Amino acid sequence: DPQRLRLFTARLEDAAGWDAAVAGCDRVLHVASPFPAHLPRDPDALLSAARDGTLRVLHAAARAGVRRVVLTSSFAAVGYGHPARAAPFGAQDWSPPAGPGITAYIRAKTLAEQAAWTLHARLGQPFELVAVNPVLIVGPPPAGPLAASLQLMRRLLRAPLPLLPRLCYGVVDVRDVADLHLRALAHPQAPGRRFVASAGEFLWLAQLAHALRTRAGRRGPVGTLPDALARALLRLDPGLRPLAADLGRWRGADSTPARELLGWQPRSVAQALADCADGLLRWTPG
Repeated sequence: DPQRLRLFTARLEDAAGWDAAVAGCDRVLHVASPFPAHLPRDPDALLSAARDGTLRVLHAAARAGVRRVVLTSSFAAVGYGHPARAAPFGAQDWSPPAGPGITAYIRAKTLAEQAAWTLHARLGQPFELVAVNPVLIVGPPPAGPLAASLQLMRRLLRAPLPLLPRLCYGVVDVRDVADLHLRALAHPQAPGRRFVASAGEFLWLAQLAHALRTRAGRRGPVGTLPDALARALLRLDPGLRPLAADLGRWRGADSTPARELLGWQPRSVAQALADCADGLLRWTPG
């Protein structure tokens, strides 16, 4: 009901406005944290909004007597910077902030979520806290500017390079991420847990491009760039340089707790990518 919607202005980098925004709230979703299309060179560039902004929201929630907070974290805080392994990464795993392959975004999301759990404990757990950790979010785009993840999908769909680096990503539909947030808000067994959100198997960039282009009826081979050449190219850009550590490294995500405990049933990887391609063609033809 739009008549029940009230809007407030607040900035993650500023303490003003948050008390007014959460006043009278029973539950809070904190979903905002910068995900830039171009990675900054400074590893701490995103910390102010990601970590400090999260702490401002949690402090305001505690002062307002909020019952439950659901924090949108990321798989970036779970499955990066580790030694290679065959087992998928799950809620028990944390990305080491100084590990190999850690970009400014991964570092910011990891430190932000860790700070949230630390503050929650230090304040004596004044509210219930839940974290949702999605992989790369795709699906139908809204009208208007595209999020960074959808900008990547559009590049793969419209004009991919014939050869792409061997970088591996999981995907999940934005509608399923929203559904998981609602379940995390309401389920009695959700508090104190992290829920990884992934539609299924992780894919290489070339596989993602092939799936998107096949759905769009576009032809043209898409192959993989030799790791040695990709590594040399990535190292030319300080913002992309950490990605060189991920070349050729497969990873997986364990979303079993979300499925079994919360009853979450996401769309398949194929369906999420198909709907993403359809939406990108509809909103950004060409």
